[in-house]
Amino acid sequence: MAREKITIKTEAEIDLLRESCLLVGKTLAEVAKVIAPGVNTAKLDKLAEEFILDHGAKPGFKGYGGFPATLCISINEEVVHGIPGHRTIQDGDIVSVDCGTYMNGFYGDSAYTFAIGNVKKETLHLLEMTKQSLYKGIEQAISGKRVGDIGYAVQEHVENHGYGVVRDLVGHGLGRNLHEKPEIPNFGRRGSGPKLIERMVIAIEPMITMGSYDVVQDTDGWTIRTIDGLPAAHYEHDVVIRKGKAEILSSFEYVEEVLKNK
Repeated sequence: MAREKITIKTEAEIDLLRESCLLVGKTLAEVAKVIAPGVNTAKLDKLAEEFILDHGAKPGFKGYGGFPATLCISINEEVVHGIPGHRTIQDGDIVSVDCGTYMNGFYGDSAYTFAIGNVKKETLHLLEMTKQSLYKGIEQAISGKRVGDIGYAVQEHVENHGYGVVRDLVGHGLGRNLHEKPEIPNFGRRGSGPKLIERMVIAIEPMITMGSYDVVQDTDGWTIRTIDGLPAAHYEHDVVIRKGKAEILSSFEYVEEVLKNK
């Protein structure tokens, strides 16, 4: 996997990346239509895979490093990389759905955490603060800033509300490879880390916990969960570094339109 250097994209490459990223947003919206108490996670995975294939793309995660599914579906205290299967979603769950696509030689990668039915008020607040922290990070994703500015913005926002920032997992560059340089931590010092240059494309993905930021990996070799069993939330956007204001390539609009009308 190419990790040697940070790649600067051409505008033509960014156009192709945008197509992949928007397809992820549309796939997450298909998931949003059916995600509900009583639905098992394998059904969501099958639906997403068929939708991606029907649109001339391939699932970006399936087979990546040996991952067996199209979606990462992580419930409650699971932070990321949950494997879909027979588990049934319950009323009151929060469900992070992370999706990747591959088309025209480029990846898209985005995640959204769904609140299912009657979710506790304090857990809904965790979701809202995590999503807000994503946009705080994106505000810093402009040319001339540094990677540490993004991490600092995310960390400051959530820690001010008493939440934890997972240290063991980070965002990343995105392009012809799903994970490219630079790594984008959700914590850091202002003015530190690699410089952000116009037309870099990165995935920013806060993974925020209700309690301890320490995590453990399950025996399945994939699922990451909080060490204290408290809930975690996860949102992810793909962005282009621009002058003055980052350009978001992925979209939550399709998802939120569905949720608004459910």
